Amino acid sequence: MKIAGIQFSCLKDKERNVEKALKLAEMAVEAGARIICFQELFNLHWFPNGRDEKAFTAADRVDSPSVEVMRKKAEEAGVVIILPVFEQEDSRYFNSAVVIDADGSIKGSYRKLHVPDIPLWEEKFYFSTGDRGLPVFETRYGKIGIQISWDNLFPEGTRILALKGADIVFAPTACAFKSQHIWQTVITANAITNSIFVMRVNRVGSEATQDFYGMSFCVNPEGELVGGPTGQQDGILLADVNLESLGEVRREWPILKERRPDLYGEILMAT
Repeated sequence: MKIAGIQFSCLKDKERNVEKALKLAEMAVEAGARIICFQELFNLHWFPNGRDEKAFTAADRVDSPSVEVMRKKAEEAGVVIILPVFEQEDSRYFNSAVVIDADGSIKGSYRKLHVPDIPLWEEKFYFSTGDRGLPVFETRYGKIGIQISWDNLFPEGTRILALKGADIVFAPTACAFKSQHIWQTVITANAITNSIFVMRVNRVGSEATQDFYGMSFCVNPEGELVGGPTGQQDGILLADVNLESLGEVRREWPILKERRPDLYGEILMAT
């Protein structure tokens, strides 16, 4: 099965960003992709580089035009779409990813759990901590999990997703400067130690304060690249994943089977 990650530079014009996303999604469909994942906050420039109350007006509800147009695309093309958005629910806001199944229905959303507050990623000003835990979404083309950006640096989350049955974890990110080695190493380790595929989709483009470098990639449960890294321009990462191979990998490397939860209690007490 072919899966796709779409990376592109964003303008401050939300509608134009959505138009670009649709065109790239159409190209991914033409290339045979069955699951498509966009970058973190897919339709917005990177506003968390500072603190601006006006940015809240750009948030999307799950029935917003940005989501609806992608629902139609998913149904029309028979593809699953993972759509990272600045989500508003009542008076709260989240860094989320909406999961749209291949019939256009919304399976749910994942809300980022680890929200940083560092220079140029001042996310705590905008986003509440995710309140939906670590769901696994059963889609037409497989069971998937999501970890947005920083979430991937906390391996406990990936382990939980694998134990709950995820075969692929999608990792939408917005990383700038020279951190590719760190992200590729961490995500590859998560794939190996949990016997899953992981696709990282990073944004690109030079904005006012950051240069997002793309370099999206997909790694298999044996730590091998099966797609990417891509370049630093707008583009589509395509990867072939064989979900039927996971059973064999898990027999050869029975890491999940040999866990010892009785020994791990200390992690709950450590501060």
